[in-house]
Amino acid sequence: MDTLCCVVEHITFQSDENGFVILKGKAKGYRELVSVVGTMPTITVGSVLSLQGFWKTDATFGPQFTVQSYEETLPSTAYGIERYLGSGLIKGIGPSLAKQIVSIFGTDTLTILEHDISKLLLVRGIGKIRIRQIEHSWLAQREIKNIMLFLQDHGVGTNCAALIFKTYGKESLAVVKENPYRLADDIIGIGFKTADTIAVKLGTAKDAPIRLRSGLVHTLKALADDGHCYATHAQLYKRAAALLETTTETLQPILSRMAEEEDVIVENEAIYLPYLYHCEVNVAKRIRQLLKAEAKHQINSAAVLKNLQHPKPRSITYDEVQLDAIKTAVASKCMILTGGPGTGKTTTTGGIIEAFRL
Repeated sequence: MDTLCCVVEHITFQSDENGFVILKGKAKGYRELVSVVGTMPTITVGSVLSLQGFWKTDATFGPQFTVQSYEETLPSTAYGIERYLGSGLIKGIGPSLAKQIVSIFGTDTLTILEHDISKLLLVRGIGKIRIRQIEHSWLAQREIKNIMLFLQDHGVGTNCAALIFKTYGKESLAVVKENPYRLADDIIGIGFKTADTIAVKLGTAKDAPIRLRSGLVHTLKALADDGHCYATHAQLYKRAAALLETTTETLQPILSRMAEEEDVIVENEAIYLPYLYHCEVNVAKRIRQLLKAEAKHQINSAAVLKNLQHPKPRSITYDEVQLDAIKTAVASKCMILTGGPGTGKTTTTGGIIEAFRL
């Protein structure tokens, strides 16, 4: 992995959604400005960056440095400080006012902002109202940088850190420190394993209840991704114990507590995530309604089924399972057609529609 140190001179593109940036920077050892791309949500013009990543050549834009991780320090020269303050980062300070401030305080400007901001009253155009605005904005930016630094120090990549900050804002540190497993619940793109890595770095014990609870939820979600609306006790304990490197006996009281608090719903041997349980209940209610409803049209099922035995030339040939499904649909008030990808649901549905046209 390569290292590049540069000062941000111009930001070509910056996404508020994910922190992705395309910028031009002045780097030591390069006569021309270098092009840099990557997720760096806290940077602005004048930022001093130490970047880790790799060079690649874009067919349109030429050589670009792609950032994997970065560290940001405050500028130390009068020119850099002026560019930094005049970038729009600090509300209440534009390019003209930044020039005035730096002309008075020079390289001490950032120290004054941090420790003795009242001295800005010496600058023409800055009164008590504006100085409060500047102070509030300066403290907010410092907090953002501290959050990003903390997350990166605990193994959170820049993309992931940007998602966390976008979701929780100033509460990011409090949320991550209190329960890092919330990340897996609240943020699309962050799963249990990422949250678990962060939690371990923060000192969360392997048998901590919040870890075991999150692992059980993750296991139920993984089973749902495989097409299961619920898990049996045996299924859940086996997979969760392997994931969490623990035992069934350790997980049992955690699951009981989750059921009491309705984080899961247990019905005999079936363990549901609440939203899937309610989906199942609503489907059952709807089916019952359909079965009880009077038929609006009389269908000669026998004639339709007879026509299915004598398909038209060049029509689709159905396999035995598909044909049974079509016959069931014709003969029943209600039928559920289900199956994984590529199992012939669309073809069967087409056959049901065609059967009623015959």
